Amino acid sequence: MNTRRIALRQTSLLCRPLSSATPAMRQWPRSFSTPRGGDETGSKRWGAGKFLGGMLVAIAAGSAVVLYPSLTKAPAKPQEAVIEYEKVRPIAESKEDNRDLISSQHLQVKKSWENPGVYAWGSNTGRVAAPDSTDNVVKTPRRISYFDGQLLRDLKLDREFGAAINENGDLVQWGVAFSKANPTPAETLKGKDLIRIEISRDRILALGKNGTVYSVPVAGSDQSVGEKSHQSSWLSFWSSPETVNYRRIKPQNLSWGESIVDIASGLEHALLLTSKGRVFSAASSTSDFPSKGQMGIPGLTWATRPKGPYDEPHEILSLKGFKIVKVAAGDYHSLVLDSDGRVFVFGDNTSGQLGFEVEPQFPFIDAPIPLPFNKIYSGSNQQPRVTSIAAGGANSFFTVDAKRVAGVREETDSIRDLGRITADTWACGSGIWGSLGTGKWTHVSLGPSKIKSLSGLYEWDENTNSTVPIRLARLSAGSTHVAAVMDNVTSVDASDVTSDNDTNWGADILFWGGNEYYQIGTGKRNNLALPTYIEPLDGGLGDAEKGRKGEHHRFQITPRSTVRLGESGTGRKVSVEQRVECGRFVTAVYSGT
Repeated sequence: MNTRRIALRQTSLLCRPLSSATPAMRQWPRSFSTPRGGDETGSKRWGAGKFLGGMLVAIAAGSAVVLYPSLTKAPAKPQEAVIEYEKVRPIAESKEDNRDLISSQHLQVKKSWENPGVYAWGSNTGRVAAPDSTDNVVKTPRRISYFDGQLLRDLKLDREFGAAINENGDLVQWGVAFSKANPTPAETLKGKDLIRIEISRDRILALGKNGTVYSVPVAGSDQSVGEKSHQSSWLSFWSSPETVNYRRIKPQNLSWGESIVDIASGLEHALLLTSKGRVFSAASSTSDFPSKGQMGIPGLTWATRPKGPYDEPHEILSLKGFKIVKVAAGDYHSLVLDSDGRVFVFGDNTSGQLGFEVEPQFPFIDAPIPLPFNKIYSGSNQQPRVTSIAAGGANSFFTVDAKRVAGVREETDSIRDLGRITADTWACGSGIWGSLGTGKWTHVSLGPSKIKSLSGLYEWDENTNSTVPIRLARLSAGSTHVAAVMDNVTSVDASDVTSDNDTNWGADILFWGGNEYYQIGTGKRNNLALPTYIEPLDGGLGDAEKGRKGEHHRFQITPRSTVRLGESGTGRKVSVEQRVECGRFVTAVYSGT
């Protein structure tokens, strides 16, 4: 009760200023209407007040007269909507011309077949995006003329150098780190039938079709010095010296018939995957030996390494018993995926790129540990299976097929979507540049975050007459930016025997992350924390020629198809697709064989 009284007393004190003002307000009319009892000064005040009061009344009356018509007239009628009809299209000269006129996507697919090659954009300080230009940045996609008409097996980009494998399996290099005097593309390692490349800080790892891994210096000057191997012909008594100095990266204990089938590389380390599902790691750079646990060998340092070459491969023994099907590497961390959809991570975790909360006392993990996606999906009545992995810079990405299953208290007969697959995409690591794609700008991750705009998507498949999940066909992660190619329904079957309005279209592709060097391709410099589309690679020139000048259309990447190249399909017949590659502040789209 005492507390209540004190509260009421405090309330009354707070209200006193309001109540004390009331008498003054009541006395004001009294002094305004009664001049008696005051002195001469009071009389003057009363006269001035009377004058001011009259003026206020006059102004109010005048305002009412002026405003009355506007206040009483009917409200203005809303402006009639203007219907803009589709612009009249030019008259088509042929069936194919009609398809070009009605569809930007059809025109993009057609141009990619007629003019295969490489488009690149982003940082050009190393003469990588535009070898023939001295511009520091390339803001929008630009063709590298050297590759016009060429198909490539693979392509990788650093800020200071680029590397590609041409259709013949030969290595092509360019950029100032390759040659300051002449940074234009040139063939280097030839005759090895290369199928895949990865790059470290100062070397290129190239995988041959026969499973041989070559380590080639980035600098052209380093390729011409030192002892060179000899290339043997099918005639055992004849051999010739190689023109390029390289090293072979070969595990010592491969079994009969076992070979290297995939490679991945960070700035200092490399992962080698064998046909039997085993994983080896090795140093991939001559500048620094891996020291952040990214090789997956506990206690391995420069001081404790076994005798032999510095880049000797070491088997990651803790992965024995798991059939690994995919490897990926960021700058200083590693990911592996097994055949049952389980992910193992190791290496640097200072940004949470391993999918675990950062612990300052444990900045890295030097042995593979599983990333528990079952725990992430706990309570969702979904059973997750990781289908692919990707890494770049200080980021990791995972695609997951989540299957609807019955909960503990659910009856299977009452679940309408039992067995339905939901395709999700997850990201972890540094998000300060927006490279997580979640819409958030975070320095570190506490765990994997779902990229909502790339998750839970469905479309109608006319072939199966059902809704199907839209998965990711490919994800390329650069040092700070990312590109995702969707596995949506595409069409490349338009021909002379199909209708005039039957068009081709490709797969959706989205970009996000760091854009400080215009590497996303929007033509602007702002970083993007959410996936976004960019315009066609030719900047809309093709659309303008077909009467669509000023319209905005999105770039769609051409899926694999067997076609004839060249104008009107008069060239050679090949199997070709467009691929995207995000590197260190540089991006490229190329025609891949």
